[in-house]
Amino acid sequence: MKAIVQDRFGPPDVLEPTDIDRPEPGAGQVLVRVHAAAVNPYDWHMMRGDPYAARLTGDVGLTRPKSRVAGIDAAGRVEAVGAGVRGLRPGDEVLGFCPGAFAEYARTTEDLLVPKPAHLTFEQAAAVPMGAVTALRGVRTVGRARAGQRVLVNGAGGGVGTFAVQIAADLGAEVTGVCSARNADLVRSLGAAHVVDYAREDFTDARGRYDVIVDNVGNHPLGRLRRALTPTGTLVGNGGGSPGHVFGAMGSLLKLLAAGAVVRQRLRVILPAAPSGPVQEDLRAVTALIGSGRLTPVVGRTYPLAQAAEGVRLVEGGHAHGKVVLTVG
Repeated sequence: MKAIVQDRFGPPDVLEPTDIDRPEPGAGQVLVRVHAAAVNPYDWHMMRGDPYAARLTGDVGLTRPKSRVAGIDAAGRVEAVGAGVRGLRPGDEVLGFCPGAFAEYARTTEDLLVPKPAHLTFEQAAAVPMGAVTALRGVRTVGRARAGQRVLVNGAGGGVGTFAVQIAADLGAEVTGVCSARNADLVRSLGAAHVVDYAREDFTDARGRYDVIVDNVGNHPLGRLRRALTPTGTLVGNGGGSPGHVFGAMGSLLKLLAAGAVVRQRLRVILPAAPSGPVQEDLRAVTALIGSGRLTPVVGRTYPLAQAAEGVRLVEGGHAHGKVVLTVG
């Protein structure tokens, strides 16, 4: 089968289209015929082994990638199931977390998949798992946003941000989206009452105070972010940063958590989505919102599987419009 593999850490050029053996499902596992796979910041972090401190956790790999086949978000059809799988059968259309998603086939477990909403294309469905689950956790679970509150989403035009704006607006919050000028109309169409062009205005200048800030970018000092919060407001950190650092966003998030222990404001981080931790409940929650028409995936750019490196390069640059998706077939 065709797959995008890497045998060393490095820039997007280390990702190479290669023919490899098709995996087979073991007990409790599901083999998915991948039709589309989304690109996430997660993927360039895994590709580069960045930040370097993450290599010590054992999840990334110390001197080379732990997972040879890239990707995590996928949508497709169930090809085969292993012993003990009860809720899925061959032919079912699914979306979810599939380690090694940048391939024609990917193996995962039943608890990391949910049925694909029938009206979504596979490209739209692939855009859902990491982005929508992270947004749901940031806005609702961790941020505890509710009707009437002022919620700001930094990075509102990106993969997580486009979902976060919609979820906050659906909860009845007054949403401000921070994005580039080219994404302003999109962010308004998703439910933002106000849009800030980050190139012309700094939302941390204290002219506005917010009950919840979901920060997907990490481009402001903690002190300035806190100044943009109400005295009892909630700041939700979600990574950000650029490659080439020892601690990177990990250091900023740890600093945020440490400060949160001694201040009145709630300073929190979003718990990572799959491949670790339970996610099926969150996947079901976001697909229910999608099924009811209250949440829509935004696919900004698609590439064929063989051009995965270009897709990862675009996401790594931090200027993607919605989600970047690979079409697999």
